[in-house]
Amino acid sequence: MLNTWIAATAVAVIAGVTGFFAVLRGSSFAAHALPNGAFAGAAAASLLGLNPFAGLAVFSAAGALGIAALSRRARADVATALTFVMMLGLGALFVSWSTEYAQQAYSLLFGEVFGVASAEVPPILALGAAAVAAIAAMFRPLLLSSALPEVAEARGLSARRMDLGFLLVMALATSMTVPVVGALLMFSLMIGPAAAARSLTARPALAMGLAAGIALVTVWAGIVISYESGWPLGFFVGMMGAAFFLLGRGYAAARRRPAARAAA
Repeated sequence: MLNTWIAATAVAVIAGVTGFFAVLRGSSFAAHALPNGAFAGAAAASLLGLNPFAGLAVFSAAGALGIAALSRRARADVATALTFVMMLGLGALFVSWSTEYAQQAYSLLFGEVFGVASAEVPPILALGAAAVAAIAAMFRPLLLSSALPEVAEARGLSARRMDLGFLLVMALATSMTVPVVGALLMFSLMIGPAAAARSLTARPALAMGLAAGIALVTVWAGIVISYESGWPLGFFVGMMGAAFFLLGRGYAAARRRPAARAAA
């Protein structure tokens, strides 16, 4: 359980920090595609007898590079979809070659937060720290290119380089989060809290902190309820992520009403 709390806390923080920029940049589809596509890398690593983290990292980075390269000649959503389809196809192929991979495939898709081994904690913490450090290093230019892309281009910031840099950071985050909450649940943990935080405040630093805080509450509460009820953690993570988003939108709408009445 100690490993569970440590890993889940690291995952929640990096999901909130990365998810803020994913929502701000309109990269929610990429946030969905990268963790699900990286599943193929874990399958390949298992076939070769390697650490699944290595496969996740390689395929996540390859997916980020593929999306960035295809985006030069196609729309971003089309490039993301094509990369996602190719990675899923490879994953299906790798899984078909193994008859002993079913349980591990399930854990990578839906998470195995109660089965985090002691040997998995250091890589999770190291990759999480690297992702946070990368976000901190590129915070100002990334924020400018996300909120005001035309101004960023005028100041000499390459939109393609910033897209590639952020995609690689998101790929790094994917590598350390998928084994804990699963590929399918990482999407809700990354997008739900960040979208809720953006509804609560327009200040970037505060919104990022709120996103991480909401993600922490979601994961911690989900672990407790899942442990006591025996229901899967994914159900609670998904439901609470959606609930926080709806609460945030409701708060934003209620806050706008007095201003609208005053203006009228």
